[in-house]
Amino acid sequence: MRPLKEKVSITLDSDIVEKIKTLAEEDERSFSQYINKVLKEHVKRLSEN
Repeated sequence: MRPLKEKVSITLDSDIVEKIKTLAEEDERSFSQYINKVLKEHVKRLSEN
């Protein structure tokens, strides 16, 4: 059985990291959970077009 999540490493601009940390905290999510949420929404929007 494949794991449901996969660990990846990415490099982000420091200003984006700070903004995502703030948004994640406001949404009561971890940094990773927030990025995952945003990416899922983005991919869904792209696939609807």
